[in-house]
Amino acid sequence: MENLKNIVPNEDFNWDSYEKGESLGQEKNIEELTKTYDETLNTVKDKEVVTGTVTAMNKREVVVNIGFKSDGVVPMSEFRYDPDIKVGDQVEVYIENQEDNKGQLILSHKKARASRSWDRVNEALNNDEIIKGFVKCRTKGGMIVDVFGIEAFLPGSQIDVKPIRDYDIFVSKTMEFKIVKINQDFKNVVVSHKALIEAELEQQKKEIISKLEKGQVLEGAVKNITSYGVFVDLGGVDGLIHITDLSWGRVSHPEEIVKLDQKVNVVILDFDDEKKRIALGLKQLTPHPWDALDTDLKVGDKVKGKVVVMADYGAFVEIAQGVEGLIHVSEMSWTQHLRSAQDFMKVGDEVEAVILTLDRDERKMSLGIKQLKPDPWENIEERFPVGSRHKAKVCNFTNFGVFVEIEEGVDGLIHISDLSWTKKIKHPSEFTALGAEIEVQVLDIDKENRRLSLGHKQLEENPWDVFESVFTVGSVHDGTIIDMMDKGAVISLPYGVEGFATPKHLVKEDGSQAKLDEKLQFKVIEFNKEAKRIILSHSRIFEDEQKAPKKESEGKTKSPKKETTTVATPAVEITTLGDIEELAALKEKMDSDAENSGQQ
Repeated sequence: MENLKNIVPNEDFNWDSYEKGESLGQEKNIEELTKTYDETLNTVKDKEVVTGTVTAMNKREVVVNIGFKSDGVVPMSEFRYDPDIKVGDQVEVYIENQEDNKGQLILSHKKARASRSWDRVNEALNNDEIIKGFVKCRTKGGMIVDVFGIEAFLPGSQIDVKPIRDYDIFVSKTMEFKIVKINQDFKNVVVSHKALIEAELEQQKKEIISKLEKGQVLEGAVKNITSYGVFVDLGGVDGLIHITDLSWGRVSHPEEIVKLDQKVNVVILDFDDEKKRIALGLKQLTPHPWDALDTDLKVGDKVKGKVVVMADYGAFVEIAQGVEGLIHVSEMSWTQHLRSAQDFMKVGDEVEAVILTLDRDERKMSLGIKQLKPDPWENIEERFPVGSRHKAKVCNFTNFGVFVEIEEGVDGLIHISDLSWTKKIKHPSEFTALGAEIEVQVLDIDKENRRLSLGHKQLEENPWDVFESVFTVGSVHDGTIIDMMDKGAVISLPYGVEGFATPKHLVKEDGSQAKLDEKLQFKVIEFNKEAKRIILSHSRIFEDEQKAPKKESEGKTKSPKKETTTVATPAVEITTLGDIEELAALKEKMDSDAENSGQQ
C-alpha cells in the first residue's frame, strides 16, 4: 500500500476526452510521435528506382522491403531470368505508386531493370562482367536473350565451344553471359556464353597438349563431320582426322566411316603447340592392307577388282580393301589413238586385269587389260602382208596424210600423195571424211614403230601410163581454167587430169588474158610422167599456125623438087580421148571411182 501512496494523478489528463473515446494524449504529442515515426522510414518518391530486400516469396509474388512504411509486392514472372532468387537478396525496384487505393505500395522490378538497363550493359561490357540472362526464343542464326530487360542477340556460334545441333533445349533457360559487342547507334547488344568457358578450356587445352605424344592412342567422341574430315573431342581439346586418315580404302565422305557422338580410338599423328592443332589418325590403328597382300602375287598374274576412281589418263582399280592399281589409258586398248579412259570403263565396274608392275615397298601397282587379248602386231606380216588389200576406218587427218585403223591396234598412214593418181589434193579432208571407210593396200610394214604405210591409189592402175601416149607434146586438148595464181593457172583437162600454164601462155590471139572458168584449147608443151606434170599453152596454138605458112612458102622457094614428096604437117593436131578405146574404158572407171570418193 505504501507504493500506492507515491502515485500522483496527472493533473493534465483530460477525462472528458477519455469518456468520449478520443485520444488519450495531447495533440502535440501525437504530432511529435508521427514525426518521429516518419523520420525512421526512407523518403521515397514515385517513378524512382531504389534497392530493396526480399522478405518473402511464393510461386506468384515476391515481397520486397524498401524501408518504407509498407512492403511492396512484385510478380514472380519479373524474376524469371533469375530462378535462384531467395529471401534476403537485394533487388532493384521501380516505385510506381507509394500507395494505391488499398494502401499498397506498388513496385516493379522489370521497369527498374529497364530504366537502368542501358547503363548496366555498358558497365558490364567495360568491366568484362559476367551477367545473367534469360533465353526467350530462337531467331535466325541464334537466340534472343533478356539481359537487364533488353533483348540481346546470342549468335549460334557463341552458345558453346562445340556446334549446337538442337537450339530449342536452351529456350526458357537462365544462363550466364558476357557482353561482347554493343551498337550504340542502334541499341543492339550481342552476348556470348562461349566466352565464359573459353578461358577455362584454353588452360585445359594447354594441359592436355602438354601431355600429348606422337603415336599416343586416345579415346574421343565424334564432335563434327565435314566433307574433308572428322573433328574429335579428346576431353576439352579437339583433333582432326583428315578424310585420308579415316580408312586405307577410298572414302567419298567421312559419314561412311563414323557417326556423330560415336566413341572412337584415335592415334596422334602430329600436333602444334602454338596453334593448338592436333592431327589424328584412325586407319593407322589397323594393319596396312599392302602388308597383308598375298606374297605369291607377281607381275603377269591376273587379278579382279572394282573401279573406284576415274581420270582422263586412267582408272584406279581396288583389288583388295586399301590396295589399288592404276590402269593407264594406254594399257586399255592396243589402239594408239588418243582416247579418254571413260570410253572404256566407269566407276563401279568389275574388271579383270593383268599386273604389269608391282612395287611392295612403294606400295604401287600398274595394271593392264589389253594384255588379256593377243597383241595384233605379233604376226602382222602374216595377217597384213605387203600388197594385201583391206578396208580401214579414217581416224585422223594431218597436212601430209590420213591415219586409218584397219582393226583395233593396227594403224596405218596413207600419204597424201598416195590418195589419187590424178587429183592434186591440198588437204586429205578434200578426199575423204573422219569415220569414213576407205579401201587401202599395204605398201610397207614398220613393226618396231607399229605403223603400216598404206596406199589408196594403188588399188587402181596408174593412168599416167596411158596418158603418156595421149597427152603427147604438141597435142591439143580442150581445157577449163579452174584456178588462177600469180605464177599461172591450173587447167582441167579431160578425165580429171590437170595441167599448168604460165601467164605468157594464157595470152589469147586478140592480146587479152585468159580468165578463170574460161574454156579454151591448150597445146601440150611438156609431159613428165614421173612428176605427173603437164605444161600447157594456149598462145602456142595460134603462134604455131602463124609460123606454118611462112615455113611452107620458104620451102617452095628453096626446094621446089620436094613439093611432090613433102606433105605439110597440119598446124594443129587435135586428139580426143574418146577416139581411143583404152582411154574410153579408163574414163568410165575413173568416173566410177570419182563417184565413190565423193560418197566417202
